[in-house]
Amino acid sequence: MVDAAGFESIAQCPQELHQMMAAAADGLGSIALDTTQLNMSVTDPTAWATAMNNLGMVPVGLPGQQLVSDSICVPGFDPGLNMMTGITPINPMIPGLGLVPPPPPTEVAVVKEIIHCKSCTLFPQNPNLPPPSTRERPPGCKTVFVGGLPENATEEIIQEVFEQCGDITAIRKSKKNFCHIRFAEEFMVDKAIYLSGYRMRLGSSTDKKDSGRLHVDFAQARDDFYEWECKQRMRAREERHRRKLEEDRLRPPSPPAIMHYSEHEAALLAEKLKDDSKFSEAITVLLSWIERGEVNRRSANQFYSMVQSANSHVRRLMNEKATHEQEMEEAKENFKNALTGILTQFEQIVAVFNASTRQKAWDHFSKAQRKNIDIWRKHSEELRNAQSEQLMGIRREEEMEMSDDENCDSPTKKMRVDESALAAQAYALKEENDSLRWQLDAYRNEVELLKQEKEQLFRTEENLTKDQQLQFLQQTMQGMQQQLLAIQEELNNKKSELEQAKEEQSHTQALLKVLQEQLKGTKDLVETNGHSHEDANEINVLTVALVNQDRENNTEKRSQGLKSEKEALLIGIISTFLHVHPFGANIEYLWSYMQQLDSKISASEIEMLLMRLPRMFKQEFTGVGATLEKRWKLCAFEGIKTT
Repeated sequence: MVDAAGFESIAQCPQELHQMMAAAADGLGSIALDTTQLNMSVTDPTAWATAMNNLGMVPVGLPGQQLVSDSICVPGFDPGLNMMTGITPINPMIPGLGLVPPPPPTEVAVVKEIIHCKSCTLFPQNPNLPPPSTRERPPGCKTVFVGGLPENATEEIIQEVFEQCGDITAIRKSKKNFCHIRFAEEFMVDKAIYLSGYRMRLGSSTDKKDSGRLHVDFAQARDDFYEWECKQRMRAREERHRRKLEEDRLRPPSPPAIMHYSEHEAALLAEKLKDDSKFSEAITVLLSWIERGEVNRRSANQFYSMVQSANSHVRRLMNEKATHEQEMEEAKENFKNALTGILTQFEQIVAVFNASTRQKAWDHFSKAQRKNIDIWRKHSEELRNAQSEQLMGIRREEEMEMSDDENCDSPTKKMRVDESALAAQAYALKEENDSLRWQLDAYRNEVELLKQEKEQLFRTEENLTKDQQLQFLQQTMQGMQQQLLAIQEELNNKKSELEQAKEEQSHTQALLKVLQEQLKGTKDLVETNGHSHEDANEINVLTVALVNQDRENNTEKRSQGLKSEKEALLIGIISTFLHVHPFGANIEYLWSYMQQLDSKISASEIEMLLMRLPRMFKQEFTGVGATLEKRWKLCAFEGIKTT
């Protein structure tokens, strides 16, 4: 291997160059490149090109081909000195030179060159072949996959080749001719990808185990992705911090905190109100205390003294305003005097221009000088007229002020008097405004209280009406429920009466059949035995008695015991009423009397109750035709008499 210092010495000393060429010839013999074995001329470049094509490598050092660009070549070095003369050609990947080129642009055709290392040699692929493909680059990629390594390649050889791309932090080699290499920075990966497609040969061996075509690609590693995420989070934090600082810088400053009221703070505030430099801060604190409602009977005197101090500051402000106005008048006077001096100088300049335009001096000036003097004269006259108009305007204003102030000794005194009067009027108006505002607030509070009371009354009235409606609805519901229960009872009673009537009918029919059979039998017996007519009558009487007895039994069944105490009470009242009316009473008359005692009773209930007790009450028809009327009478005493 020959470094850059050796190349410089070769370029300077031709004799040493000849000796080194001889040593290189000896070196060729030691690596089994003897001319007798190759059977070709060592100095024939065509033969060397044919041999390298047979090995699958790009011919190196042919005439007209430059291995390294002029920008990185050693000055004065001849590219023709190559392997033909036993000198290794310079390559940018040589560690001694450190001339690793950056990855070229994609749109420019890349011309790769042979790379020589201590333990191996890297031969570029055929430029006519397509470039090796790579996967999509993962974010924060610092790890590369290297495939196609020779079987005999060791970790030291791999490090020797790839450490020229940058600092290597880790190498993970596999048994299947590939490895993963992790670099310190991301840009080093681009340099490693540049080596993809190179054929790697260990030493000068031609064994298959000592050669292989490299395939370098991006690898996805968790450590790389984790570091990339950490960097992104750090950048996001920095960006948030920067934005926060920018917002804090642009945010308006917050007002100073106002302390709470106390007697000590009030005494300090009263002193600050008397100081002109601290009045603005003190008046803000006083306003905040008053708005907070700190004024009470105990602190009223202190607040009154502070308000009085604020009022005394009004006089100081008016005096300060008067001094400033006086200073303004003095400044106006100074301005008027200065303007008068400027106008006098303008008049002198215009007089100079006018004297220059007279014929005694005008004839001696050239045409261009005359033109300039004429332009300057016109410009000066315009400026003089403008200044004189301004001065005349100031004088007119003063005359108008003097005409307004004829009755006063001095204008400043009258101004002060007017200002004091205006201040007094403004103060009185302010107090009146404050009192009106307080009255307005009081009226508003009263109106709000009245509204609230009205709303409460309205709500109570609504609640009362709703309660009354609910009570009325509940009562109606209860009445409807009671009516429904009464109707259900009546329905049940009528059902039971209907069943009893059906039973009575069936029983009477059965009795009639039995009696008919008995009559037939008795008739037959009479005809056969010849009994008398009296016996037949006795039999008929007996049958009629049986029928009547059966009817009485049925009526007794129908007139069962009363169901409730209420029915017993109603029967007693109805009996008393009908006993007083011996000729009877219709159901409407009887119902109108009972309704006075119980408003919920109906005429149908009374009629059903009377029909259930036929031994106590009976129904008769009175009148003829249109005057026909049903009346109920009390017959309980008649039944007792008959029994």
